[in-house]
Amino acid sequence: MTNTLRPHGYQRTPLPPARDAVATDSERPAAGDAPDQRKPATPAAGNKPKQRDSFFDNAKYLAIVLVAMGHAWEPLTDGSRTAEALYMVVYSFHMPAFIIISGYFSRSFDMRPDRLKRLVTGVAVPYVIFEVAYTFFKRWADDDPTQPISLLDPWYLTWFLAALFVWRLSTPLWKLVRWPVPLALAIGALASISPDIGDDLDLQRVLQFLPFFVVGLFMKPEHFQMVRRREVRILSVPVFAVALLVAYWAGPRMSSAWFYHRDSAQELTAPWWSGLIMTLALFGCSMVLVACFFAWVPRRKMWFTALGAGTLYGYLLHGFLAKGSRFWGWFDDYAWLQTPWGAIVVTFIAGAVVTVLCTPPVQQVFRFAMEPKMEWAFKKDAAELARGRAKATTG
Repeated sequence: MTNTLRPHGYQRTPLPPARDAVATDSERPAAGDAPDQRKPATPAAGNKPKQRDSFFDNAKYLAIVLVAMGHAWEPLTDGSRTAEALYMVVYSFHMPAFIIISGYFSRSFDMRPDRLKRLVTGVAVPYVIFEVAYTFFKRWADDDPTQPISLLDPWYLTWFLAALFVWRLSTPLWKLVRWPVPLALAIGALASISPDIGDDLDLQRVLQFLPFFVVGLFMKPEHFQMVRRREVRILSVPVFAVALLVAYWAGPRMSSAWFYHRDSAQELTAPWWSGLIMTLALFGCSMVLVACFFAWVPRRKMWFTALGAGTLYGYLLHGFLAKGSRFWGWFDDYAWLQTPWGAIVVTFIAGAVVTVLCTPPVQQVFRFAMEPKMEWAFKKDAAELARGRAKATTG
Protein backbone atom coordinates (compact mmCIF):
# COMPACT_ATOMS: atom_id res chain seq x y z
CA MET A 1 0.00 0.00 0.00
CA THR A 2 0.71 11.06 4.13
CA ASN A 3 3.27 13.44 4.84
CA THR A 4 4.39 16.98 5.05
CA LEU A 5 4.39 19.43 2.18
CA ARG A 6 6.33 22.39 0.98
CA PRO A 7 4.38 25.56 1.86
CA HIS A 8 2.04 26.76 -0.83
CA GLY A 9 3.08 29.75 -2.87
CA TYR A 10 6.68 28.74 -3.51
CA GLN A 11 7.80 28.22 -7.06
CA ARG A 12 8.53 24.50 -7.26
CA THR A 13 11.60 23.23 -8.99
CA PRO A 14 10.68 20.59 -11.61
CA LEU A 15 11.58 17.04 -10.82
CA PRO A 16 14.92 16.02 -12.34
CA PRO A 17 14.89 13.90 -15.48
CA ALA A 18 14.70 10.16 -15.11
CA ARG A 19 17.97 8.46 -14.44
CA ASP A 20 19.20 5.31 -16.04
CA ALA A 21 17.55 2.90 -13.65
CA VAL A 22 14.59 1.39 -11.88
CA ALA A 23 13.15 2.52 -8.62
CA THR A 24 13.14 -0.86 -7.02
CA ASP A 25 16.55 -1.22 -5.48
CA SER A 26 17.49 -4.04 -7.79
CA GLU A 27 20.31 -2.89 -10.00
CA ARG A 28 22.33 -0.52 -7.91
CA PRO A 29 25.84 -1.01 -6.67
CA ALA A 30 25.22 0.92 -3.45
CA ALA A 31 23.47 -1.01 -0.70
CA GLY A 32 19.74 -0.82 -1.13
CA ASP A 33 20.09 1.93 -3.67
CA ALA A 34 17.64 2.22 -6.52
CA PRO A 35 19.16 0.62 -9.59
CA ASP A 36 21.34 2.98 -11.56
CA GLN A 37 20.83 5.77 -9.04
CA ARG A 38 24.44 4.99 -8.27
CA LYS A 39 27.21 7.28 -7.20
CA PRO A 40 28.65 8.99 -10.25
CA ALA A 41 32.28 9.12 -11.09
CA THR A 42 34.24 12.10 -9.87
CA PRO A 43 32.67 15.02 -11.74
CA ALA A 44 34.57 17.32 -13.99
CA ALA A 45 35.33 20.78 -12.71
CA GLY A 46 32.18 22.86 -12.55
CA ASN A 47 29.84 19.86 -12.81
CA LYS A 48 27.85 18.82 -9.77
CA PRO A 49 27.30 15.09 -9.19
CA LYS A 50 23.77 13.81 -9.58
CA GLN A 51 21.88 13.47 -6.33
CA ARG A 52 19.22 10.94 -5.46
CA ASP A 53 15.72 12.34 -5.76
CA SER A 54 14.10 12.47 -2.33
CA PHE A 55 10.60 12.24 -3.78
CA PHE A 56 11.13 8.75 -5.19
CA ASP A 57 12.95 7.49 -2.11
CA ASN A 58 10.13 8.83 0.05
CA ALA A 59 7.52 7.21 -2.19
CA LYS A 60 9.28 3.86 -2.13
CA TYR A 61 9.65 3.88 1.64
CA LEU A 62 6.01 4.82 2.25
CA ALA A 63 4.83 2.22 -0.27
CA ILE A 64 6.87 -0.54 1.36
CA VAL A 65 5.53 0.42 4.79
CA LEU A 66 2.01 0.07 3.40
CA VAL A 67 2.94 -3.33 1.96
CA ALA A 68 4.05 -4.53 5.40
CA MET A 69 0.95 -3.08 7.07
CA GLY A 70 -1.26 -4.77 4.50
CA HIS A 71 0.31 -8.13 5.28
CA ALA A 72 -0.25 -7.48 8.99
CA TRP A 73 -3.92 -6.64 8.40
CA GLU A 74 -4.64 -9.74 6.36
CA PRO A 75 -5.32 -12.04 9.36
CA LEU A 76 -7.67 -9.40 10.78
CA THR A 77 -9.90 -9.05 7.73
CA ASP A 78 -12.16 -12.00 8.54
CA GLY A 79 -13.27 -10.49 11.84
CA SER A 80 -13.19 -6.79 11.08
CA ARG A 81 -15.01 -5.05 8.27
CA THR A 82 -12.94 -1.92 8.88
CA ALA A 83 -9.70 -3.87 8.53
CA GLU A 84 -11.04 -5.39 5.33
CA ALA A 85 -11.84 -1.93 3.93
CA LEU A 86 -8.39 -0.58 4.80
CA TYR A 87 -6.82 -3.71 3.36
CA MET A 88 -8.67 -3.39 0.06
CA VAL A 89 -7.87 0.31 -0.36
CA VAL A 90 -4.17 -0.14 0.39
CA TYR A 91 -3.93 -3.16 -1.89
CA SER A 92 -5.50 -1.20 -4.70
CA PHE A 93 -2.54 1.18 -4.97
CA HIS A 94 0.57 0.23 -2.97
CA MET A 95 2.03 -2.29 -5.43
CA PRO A 96 0.84 -0.32 -8.50
CA ALA A 97 2.70 2.72 -7.12
CA PHE A 98 5.84 0.68 -6.56
CA ILE A 99 5.59 -0.84 -10.04
CA ILE A 100 5.02 2.53 -11.73
CA ILE A 101 8.18 3.87 -10.12
CA SER A 102 9.99 0.73 -11.24
CA GLY A 103 8.88 1.35 -14.80
CA TYR A 104 9.84 5.00 -14.63
CA PHE A 105 13.40 4.15 -13.68
CA SER A 106 13.57 1.36 -16.28
CA ARG A 107 13.16 3.75 -19.19
CA SER A 108 16.82 3.62 -20.16
CA PHE A 109 17.14 -0.16 -20.13
CA ASP A 110 18.49 -1.14 -23.54
CA MET A 111 20.17 -4.55 -23.25
CA ARG A 112 23.56 -2.90 -22.72
CA PRO A 113 25.99 -5.44 -21.20
CA ASP A 114 26.47 -3.63 -17.91
CA ARG A 115 22.71 -3.21 -17.47
CA LEU A 116 22.09 -6.87 -18.26
CA LYS A 117 24.72 -7.75 -15.68
CA ARG A 118 22.95 -5.66 -13.02
CA LEU A 119 19.64 -7.22 -14.01
CA VAL A 120 21.10 -10.64 -13.30
CA THR A 121 22.90 -9.74 -10.06
CA GLY A 122 20.21 -7.40 -8.72
CA VAL A 123 17.06 -9.27 -9.73
CA ALA A 124 17.63 -12.83 -10.94
CA VAL A 125 20.16 -13.88 -8.29
CA PRO A 126 18.16 -12.46 -5.33
CA TYR A 127 15.12 -14.23 -6.78
CA VAL A 128 16.90 -17.59 -6.69
CA ILE A 129 18.35 -17.00 -3.24
CA PHE A 130 15.07 -15.94 -1.62
CA GLU A 131 13.00 -18.53 -3.42
CA VAL A 132 15.23 -21.20 -1.87
CA ALA A 133 15.32 -19.41 1.51
CA TYR A 134 11.53 -19.08 1.67
CA THR A 135 11.14 -22.75 0.79
CA PHE A 136 13.39 -23.90 3.63
CA PHE A 137 11.70 -21.44 5.97
CA LYS A 138 8.28 -22.90 5.15
CA ARG A 139 9.57 -26.43 5.64
CA TRP A 140 10.77 -25.48 9.11
CA ALA A 141 8.24 -22.93 10.35
CA ASP A 142 5.16 -24.62 8.89
CA ASP A 143 6.41 -28.15 9.58
CA ASP A 144 6.04 -28.96 5.89
CA PRO A 145 9.08 -30.97 4.77
CA THR A 146 7.44 -31.72 1.43
CA GLN A 147 7.47 -28.08 0.28
CA PRO A 148 9.34 -28.27 -3.05
CA ILE A 149 11.99 -25.90 -4.32
CA SER A 150 10.63 -24.61 -7.61
CA LEU A 151 12.31 -21.71 -9.33
CA LEU A 152 9.47 -21.63 -11.86
CA ASP A 153 6.74 -21.20 -9.26
CA PRO A 154 7.49 -18.10 -7.13
CA TRP A 155 6.41 -18.45 -3.52
CA TYR A 156 5.00 -15.48 -1.64
CA LEU A 157 6.94 -12.23 -2.24
CA THR A 158 9.42 -13.46 -4.83
CA TRP A 159 6.84 -13.05 -7.61
CA PHE A 160 7.81 -9.39 -7.85
CA LEU A 161 11.42 -10.20 -8.74
CA ALA A 162 10.31 -12.65 -11.41
CA ALA A 163 7.91 -10.07 -12.80
CA LEU A 164 10.50 -7.29 -12.72
CA PHE A 165 12.95 -9.46 -14.64
CA VAL A 166 10.39 -10.12 -17.39
CA TRP A 167 9.16 -6.52 -17.49
CA ARG A 168 12.66 -5.11 -17.72
CA LEU A 169 13.62 -7.41 -20.58
CA SER A 170 10.50 -6.32 -22.46
CA THR A 171 11.30 -2.60 -22.13
CA PRO A 172 12.81 -2.17 -25.62
CA LEU A 173 9.71 -3.74 -27.14
CA TRP A 174 7.36 -1.28 -25.45
CA LYS A 175 9.37 1.58 -26.91
CA LEU A 176 8.65 0.28 -30.41
CA VAL A 177 4.88 -0.21 -30.34
CA ARG A 178 2.52 2.64 -31.14
CA TRP A 179 0.00 2.32 -28.29
CA PRO A 180 1.94 0.69 -25.45
CA VAL A 181 -0.42 1.32 -22.53
CA PRO A 182 -3.63 0.17 -24.31
CA LEU A 183 -1.74 -2.89 -25.57
CA ALA A 184 -0.46 -3.74 -22.09
CA LEU A 185 -3.95 -3.24 -20.67
CA ALA A 186 -5.39 -5.56 -23.32
CA ILE A 187 -2.80 -8.20 -22.43
CA GLY A 188 -3.67 -7.87 -18.75
CA ALA A 189 -7.38 -8.17 -19.49
CA LEU A 190 -6.88 -11.25 -21.63
CA ALA A 191 -4.77 -12.82 -18.89
CA SER A 192 -7.61 -12.27 -16.42
CA ILE A 193 -9.86 -14.55 -18.50
CA SER A 194 -7.21 -17.19 -19.24
CA PRO A 195 -7.22 -19.79 -16.43
CA ASP A 196 -4.84 -22.08 -18.33
CA ILE A 197 -1.86 -19.73 -18.02
CA GLY A 198 -0.62 -21.67 -15.03
CA ASP A 199 1.75 -20.79 -12.21
CA ASP A 200 5.05 -20.68 -14.08
CA LEU A 201 6.85 -17.49 -13.00
CA ASP A 202 3.48 -16.33 -11.65
CA LEU A 203 2.60 -15.16 -15.15
CA GLN A 204 -0.89 -14.06 -14.14
CA ARG A 205 0.64 -11.38 -11.94
CA VAL A 206 3.31 -10.58 -14.50
CA LEU A 207 0.67 -9.90 -17.14
CA GLN A 208 -2.04 -8.34 -15.00
CA PHE A 209 0.36 -5.89 -13.32
CA LEU A 210 2.11 -5.19 -16.62
CA PRO A 211 0.03 -2.05 -17.48
CA PHE A 212 1.38 -0.23 -14.41
CA PHE A 213 4.97 -0.94 -15.41
CA VAL A 214 4.31 0.31 -18.94
CA VAL A 215 2.65 3.44 -17.57
CA GLY A 216 5.80 4.10 -15.58
CA LEU A 217 7.97 3.61 -18.66
CA PHE A 218 6.23 6.48 -20.43
CA MET A 219 5.83 8.87 -17.53
CA LYS A 220 7.85 12.06 -17.51
CA PRO A 221 8.97 14.31 -14.65
CA GLU A 222 6.17 16.75 -15.40
CA HIS A 223 3.59 14.01 -14.77
CA PHE A 224 4.82 13.65 -11.21
CA GLN A 225 4.82 17.43 -10.95
CA MET A 226 1.16 17.54 -12.00
CA VAL A 227 0.00 15.43 -9.06
CA ARG A 228 1.90 17.69 -6.69
CA ARG A 229 -0.42 20.60 -7.39
CA ARG A 230 -2.35 22.00 -4.45
CA GLU A 231 -5.75 21.21 -5.95
CA VAL A 232 -4.78 17.56 -6.45
CA ARG A 233 -3.70 17.24 -2.83
CA ILE A 234 -6.94 18.76 -1.63
CA LEU A 235 -9.05 16.58 -3.93
CA SER A 236 -7.19 13.43 -2.89
CA VAL A 237 -8.62 13.66 0.65
CA PRO A 238 -12.28 13.13 -0.31
CA VAL A 239 -11.18 10.62 -2.96
CA PHE A 240 -9.53 8.46 -0.31
CA ALA A 241 -12.57 8.90 1.94
CA VAL A 242 -14.89 7.73 -0.83
CA ALA A 243 -12.57 4.82 -1.59
CA LEU A 244 -12.76 3.70 2.05
CA LEU A 245 -16.55 3.95 2.07
CA VAL A 246 -16.82 1.97 -1.15
CA ALA A 247 -14.40 -0.65 0.20
CA TYR A 248 -16.39 -0.86 3.44
CA TRP A 249 -19.52 -1.53 1.39
CA ALA A 250 -17.80 -3.94 -1.00
CA GLY A 251 -15.93 -5.92 1.67
CA PRO A 252 -18.66 -8.53 2.29
CA ARG A 253 -19.73 -8.50 -1.38
CA MET A 254 -16.49 -9.16 -3.27
CA SER A 255 -13.27 -11.06 -2.83
CA SER A 256 -10.14 -9.06 -2.06
CA ALA A 257 -8.28 -11.62 -4.19
CA TRP A 258 -9.11 -9.43 -7.19
CA PHE A 259 -6.48 -6.98 -5.93
CA TYR A 260 -3.76 -9.65 -5.97
CA HIS A 261 -4.00 -10.01 -9.77
CA ARG A 262 -2.82 -13.60 -9.45
CA ASP A 263 -5.93 -15.46 -10.61
CA SER A 264 -8.25 -15.45 -13.58
CA ALA A 265 -11.92 -14.59 -13.20
CA GLN A 266 -12.85 -18.24 -13.59
CA GLU A 267 -10.52 -19.22 -10.75
CA LEU A 268 -12.30 -16.66 -8.58
CA THR A 269 -15.60 -18.38 -9.42
CA ALA A 270 -16.77 -15.37 -11.42
CA PRO A 271 -18.09 -15.22 -15.01
CA TRP A 272 -15.30 -14.97 -17.57
CA TRP A 273 -16.48 -11.59 -18.83
CA SER A 274 -16.14 -10.10 -15.35
CA GLY A 275 -12.38 -10.41 -15.70
CA LEU A 276 -12.40 -7.88 -18.53
CA ILE A 277 -14.57 -5.45 -16.58
CA MET A 278 -12.63 -5.83 -13.33
CA THR A 279 -9.28 -5.37 -15.09
CA LEU A 280 -10.35 -2.03 -16.51
CA ALA A 281 -12.18 -0.94 -13.35
CA LEU A 282 -9.33 -1.83 -11.01
CA PHE A 283 -6.77 -0.23 -13.32
CA GLY A 284 -8.74 3.03 -13.27
CA CYS A 285 -9.23 2.94 -9.50
CA SER A 286 -5.59 2.10 -8.89
CA MET A 287 -4.33 4.91 -11.11
CA VAL A 288 -6.54 7.44 -9.30
CA LEU A 289 -5.41 6.29 -5.86
CA VAL A 290 -1.76 6.14 -6.96
CA ALA A 291 -2.05 9.77 -8.06
CA CYS A 292 -3.57 10.65 -4.69
CA PHE A 293 -0.77 8.80 -2.91
CA PHE A 294 1.93 10.58 -4.92
CA ALA A 295 0.24 13.90 -4.21
CA TRP A 296 0.99 13.52 -0.51
CA VAL A 297 4.52 12.11 -0.81
CA PRO A 298 6.94 14.81 0.42
CA ARG A 299 9.57 15.96 -2.03
CA ARG A 300 12.10 17.28 0.43
CA LYS A 301 14.49 15.14 2.43
CA MET A 302 12.82 13.53 5.45
CA TRP A 303 14.10 11.37 8.30
CA PHE A 304 13.09 8.29 6.34
CA THR A 305 14.33 9.37 2.91
CA ALA A 306 17.57 7.38 3.14
CA LEU A 307 15.54 4.26 3.91
CA GLY A 308 13.98 4.45 0.46
CA ALA A 309 17.26 3.12 -0.91
CA GLY A 310 16.77 -0.14 1.01
CA THR A 311 13.15 -0.97 0.26
CA LEU A 312 13.93 -4.24 -1.52
CA TYR A 313 15.60 -5.41 1.68
CA GLY A 314 12.55 -4.53 3.73
CA TYR A 315 10.23 -6.08 1.16
CA LEU A 316 11.90 -9.47 0.99
CA LEU A 317 13.02 -9.80 4.61
CA HIS A 318 9.75 -8.84 6.30
CA GLY A 319 8.10 -11.76 4.53
CA PHE A 320 9.68 -14.20 6.98
CA LEU A 321 7.96 -12.49 9.92
CA ALA A 322 4.69 -11.97 8.04
CA LYS A 323 4.46 -15.65 7.11
CA GLY A 324 5.91 -16.83 10.41
CA SER A 325 3.18 -15.04 12.35
CA ARG A 326 0.65 -17.16 10.46
CA PHE A 327 2.59 -20.43 10.69
CA TRP A 328 3.04 -20.00 14.44
CA GLY A 329 -0.60 -18.99 15.02
CA TRP A 330 0.06 -15.69 16.73
CA PHE A 331 -3.24 -14.20 15.63
CA ASP A 332 -5.10 -17.26 16.91
CA ASP A 333 -3.23 -17.63 20.19
CA TYR A 334 -3.49 -13.97 21.21
CA ALA A 335 -7.13 -12.98 20.90
CA TRP A 336 -6.43 -9.36 21.83
CA LEU A 337 -4.76 -8.92 18.43
CA GLN A 338 -8.21 -9.16 16.91
CA THR A 339 -9.43 -6.11 18.85
CA PRO A 340 -9.16 -2.53 17.53
CA TRP A 341 -6.29 -1.83 19.91
CA GLY A 342 -4.59 -5.02 18.81
CA ALA A 343 -4.94 -3.97 15.18
CA ILE A 344 -3.29 -0.63 15.98
CA VAL A 345 -0.42 -2.40 17.75
CA VAL A 346 0.04 -4.80 14.84
CA THR A 347 0.07 -1.87 12.42
CA PHE A 348 2.81 -0.05 14.31
CA ILE A 349 4.87 -3.22 14.71
CA ALA A 350 4.67 -3.92 10.98
CA GLY A 351 5.76 -0.38 10.14
CA ALA A 352 8.60 -0.46 12.67
CA VAL A 353 9.88 -3.86 11.53
CA VAL A 354 10.00 -2.98 7.84
CA THR A 355 11.63 0.35 8.71
CA VAL A 356 14.43 -1.41 10.59
CA LEU A 357 14.87 -3.86 7.71
CA CYS A 358 15.50 -0.96 5.32
CA THR A 359 18.36 0.49 7.40
CA PRO A 360 22.04 0.45 6.34
CA PRO A 361 23.18 -2.08 9.01
CA VAL A 362 20.68 -4.62 7.69
CA GLN A 363 21.74 -3.86 4.14
CA GLN A 364 25.36 -4.56 5.06
CA VAL A 365 24.47 -7.94 6.52
CA PHE A 366 22.37 -9.11 3.59
CA ARG A 367 24.20 -7.41 0.74
CA PHE A 368 25.70 -10.74 -0.29
CA ALA A 369 22.20 -11.91 -1.24
CA MET A 370 20.75 -8.65 -2.57
CA GLU A 371 23.74 -7.18 -4.37
CA PRO A 372 26.26 -9.88 -5.20
CA LYS A 373 29.03 -8.57 -7.43
CA MET A 374 29.74 -11.94 -9.07
CA GLU A 375 32.66 -10.62 -11.08
CA TRP A 376 33.74 -14.24 -11.58
CA ALA A 377 30.62 -14.93 -13.64
CA PHE A 378 31.03 -12.20 -16.23
CA LYS A 379 33.55 -11.20 -18.83
CA LYS A 380 35.82 -8.50 -17.54
CA ASP A 381 35.41 -6.45 -20.70
CA ALA A 382 31.65 -5.97 -20.34
CA ALA A 383 32.07 -2.38 -19.19
CA GLU A 384 34.48 -1.64 -22.01
CA LEU A 385 32.03 -3.07 -24.54
CA ALA A 386 29.29 -0.84 -23.11
CA ARG A 387 31.46 2.26 -23.25
CA GLY A 388 32.50 1.44 -26.79
CA ARG A 389 28.91 1.07 -27.89
CA ALA A 390 28.00 4.36 -26.23
CA LYS A 391 30.83 6.13 -28.03
CA ALA A 392 29.78 4.60 -31.33
CA THR A 393 26.22 5.83 -30.98
CA THR A 394 27.21 9.34 -29.93
CA GLY A 395 30.11 9.88 -32.26
